Amino acid sequence: MAKFKLNSSYTPSGDQPEAIDKLVKSINSNNRYQTLLGVTGSGKTFTMANIIQKTQLPTLIMTHNKTLAAQLYSEFKGFFPNNHVEYFISYYDYYQPEAYLPRQDLYIEKDSSINEELERLRLSATASLLSFDDVIVVASVSANYGLGSPQDYKSIVQKLEVGREYSQRELLLKLVDMGYKRNDAYFDRGDFRVSGEVIDIYPAYSEEEAIRVEFFGDEVEAIYSFNALTNQKIKDLKNVTIYSTNPFIVEKDKLARAIKSIEEELASRLDFFKKEGKMVEYNRLKQRTEFDLEMLETTGTCKGVENYARHLTGKKPGETPYSMLDYFEMMYGKDYLVIVDESHVSLPQFRGMYAGDRSRKEVLVEHGFRLPSALDNRPLKFEEYINKAPKYLFVSATPGEFEIKNSKVIAQQVVRPTGLIDPEIEVVDSNNQVAHLYDEIKKVVKRGDRVLVTTLTKKMAEELTKFYNDMGLKVKYMHSDLDAIERNQIIRGLRSGEFDVLVGINLLREGLDLPEVGLVAILDADKEGFLRSTTSLIQTAGRAARNLNGKVLMYAKKITKSMQETIDITNERRKKQLEYNRRHNITPKAVKRELDTNLKSEDDAKILEKAKSAQKMPKAERQKLIKELKAKMLEAAKKLEFEEAARLRDEIAKLKKL
Repeated sequence: MAKFKLNSSYTPSGDQPEAIDKLVKSINSNNRYQTLLGVTGSGKTFTMANIIQKTQLPTLIMTHNKTLAAQLYSEFKGFFPNNHVEYFISYYDYYQPEAYLPRQDLYIEKDSSINEELERLRLSATASLLSFDDVIVVASVSANYGLGSPQDYKSIVQKLEVGREYSQRELLLKLVDMGYKRNDAYFDRGDFRVSGEVIDIYPAYSEEEAIRVEFFGDEVEAIYSFNALTNQKIKDLKNVTIYSTNPFIVEKDKLARAIKSIEEELASRLDFFKKEGKMVEYNRLKQRTEFDLEMLETTGTCKGVENYARHLTGKKPGETPYSMLDYFEMMYGKDYLVIVDESHVSLPQFRGMYAGDRSRKEVLVEHGFRLPSALDNRPLKFEEYINKAPKYLFVSATPGEFEIKNSKVIAQQVVRPTGLIDPEIEVVDSNNQVAHLYDEIKKVVKRGDRVLVTTLTKKMAEELTKFYNDMGLKVKYMHSDLDAIERNQIIRGLRSGEFDVLVGINLLREGLDLPEVGLVAILDADKEGFLRSTTSLIQTAGRAARNLNGKVLMYAKKITKSMQETIDITNERRKKQLEYNRRHNITPKAVKRELDTNLKSEDDAKILEKAKSAQKMPKAERQKLIKELKAKMLEAAKKLEFEEAARLRDEIAKLKKL
């Protein structure tokens, strides 16, 4: 029976059937690299889902930022509701890496805020990989960073079976070794509690289900899952496997060997600093590392435990660290697929990760803040990443040189299922670009569409926004200083009609699904460079491809090579799309995408109002309120509204302190 079953009311159309067949044949022929070249709006995600169903391969889907990862996760959860679709991105709401600036003699301590829900989702991904054979993991660049050994993570488990005998004391000690904490007062993820001969365990990777184990003496009489929030029983279980709370936790004998290895490295490094006469560095390293060793011996972990990953995993200096790919490899061998979405951006980003991480840590090591082994807590080098998996599928509207050069098969997906054609491109003299664009904007706004404008400089964007606002247009400027929440609010404002024109520099290319945009204006299109390369111009023009009236204006004094290539490629696609529509008698249909208002209900507002006056509440009432807030937090996390979930989590933390 097929492991992966695609759930969709649509069937492949346009170029999709041909692209799917071509890529499935290539993957089944064990070609390592293949590429899907799909224009904006051609249904690349649906094609990816069909490829997974036809190849029946567990899949790691990677992209270059969290926003796109969240979008893909949501879509694949819908495509494969009966399979294990997981989400693996950085679990930090805020992250300031450890660093040292020698010139100012300034040490910046690592500072971070961990999002508990994202941490749970990461643990859920690793646990699913070790438990099931129908797993799809949607990940950001985080999947390229070092993780604990998958073999160790799989070995540190607690299996429980009805009818078997277990020493309750040994079971509780094992749970502590696995990173679980006893908490009889407030039961949360990563906790266990004991009541007589009943032990409740809330797995760190579980969303709402906890496990109840009922003993009769040392024999397990019953095991069942229950809702941790309501205490309602869900289902009886014959057996259960509990995984540890952290991929870096290792067994006691391995921990002892790791501690000895760290001590040996510390002694060698201290000897080096002593011979060099660097006593400040000597004392600094000695004090910091001995404190970490004491914590490791006592608790099995320490702050910054990942910096000792090489010792904990038994890797040699310089050896490739474990990553998400190793979890796939351990469970599936050579039978899995890696899909790189928006590969023209993702691959260069993966390539640059190692060098930046290395240069920062070399300074820390040189000045005695870390042992040299901290250098092995690193992301994968590009060569390690790109040769690690057995099969890769690169997906992009504008594949880069690596994809084109190395792919055995490049499948094109130019025809859109909706019949929409690529926007017409018009080149206009840039002498009068601001005045000409003003007239064009008025026409577009009059028919109810929106406008995107890209400039080359921040100053130009700011001045243009001010000028057009003074002229009576409703314009906003989106710049790089905005955080994710403000950015999403601006995009929502554009779509809902709060304003009509959005101005930016290079923030308007990949990952913006805006069907309301009928005009994209590219100012100074003839200024060759990164922002006006063929790839950038094609991606920018693609923002108008979801609208029936889509049009692109390139303002320039001359037609550059990049502009000409963009125009030629677009015209070629338009020709093919128009011919397909004519041959199949298709009338183009506008793309409709529901607007996510993300508004809070009245109930939410009342709950949060109650939280503000919690100081005067009776304890029982506060505990009830915590349950309500936790339910709202989990609901927000399910919808991938992590900012809202983080806000509710902070409210819960305040209430717990009371």
